[in-house]
Amino acid sequence: MSKQRNIATGHLAAFGAYLIFGLNVVFCKDMANSGSIEPGLLFGIRSLIAAGLFWAASAFIKREALSWRDLLAMAGAALLGLVIPQMTFLYAITMTAPITLSVVNSITPIVTMFLAAIFLREPITWKKALGVAVSFGGVVWLIMQRNDGTGNSSTLGVLLCVVNSVSFACYLGTCRPLIKRYNSVNLMKWMFTVAFLATLPQSLWGLGCTDLAAVPPSVWWEVAYLVFFATFVAYFLIPVAQQRIRPTLVSMYGYMQPVIAAVVGVWMGMDSLTWTKAAAALLVFAGVYIVNRSRAAAG
Repeated sequence: MSKQRNIATGHLAAFGAYLIFGLNVVFCKDMANSGSIEPGLLFGIRSLIAAGLFWAASAFIKREALSWRDLLAMAGAALLGLVIPQMTFLYAITMTAPITLSVVNSITPIVTMFLAAIFLREPITWKKALGVAVSFGGVVWLIMQRNDGTGNSSTLGVLLCVVNSVSFACYLGTCRPLIKRYNSVNLMKWMFTVAFLATLPQSLWGLGCTDLAAVPPSVWWEVAYLVFFATFVAYFLIPVAQQRIRPTLVSMYGYMQPVIAAVVGVWMGMDSLTWTKAAAALLVFAGVYIVNRSRAAAG
């Protein structure tokens, strides 16, 4: 019963994190449309406050001894799981529609499965191979389009989305041993500290390009959501999920993002559903479905 409760906690944590991420896609697009905060500065604010929150939270949990080797591993995890995916996301969202970004991000579970085959020796069946081919066909179609039919997406934006997905898949697929050794709060306080220091030059440059006094109050509310929910809460939940269920299962919750982003994005008038997006999405999700039908993907 304890094991079942542990697994259920992992699923709930993954569900909560990706629900938050799905809403975050739309809010970040709205911030990008306002053009009031430079993306590098936005990540600097995000990582600095998140690091402070995790350091404050760590005062209420048991201290853990940290080796230099694991500290270096955490730095690598910060680059794969925070710096690269979040910086590419914040720049991609300025030139990519929410639906397009979410569809491309749906390749993350498939890349994670490839990494699981390499690092966890999980077999790659013919269904997995077919699913990867179909999904990547959809992504390639998006890349080959100069825009998404609405003028909101560019080739560079889609490529940045691909880098975002692959980097986060590397984090999910390779960092589980490190995550299982440390409390989520202790892990995140170091990862966000590294992330802030790594992007400090870009953040300072962005500060010089941004008039903070001119930022609308509505954007500051969206920044607050980004920092507290999409950073502090979501990145606390992801390691909780990774400690309890397999990386492939964690990444599969990312399938919620396109649905959430599409519904909220269209509702807010920030996006539209064209036949090219729908066709590309069908290819990506058809590949996802094929992969999920593989027995080796279970668990």
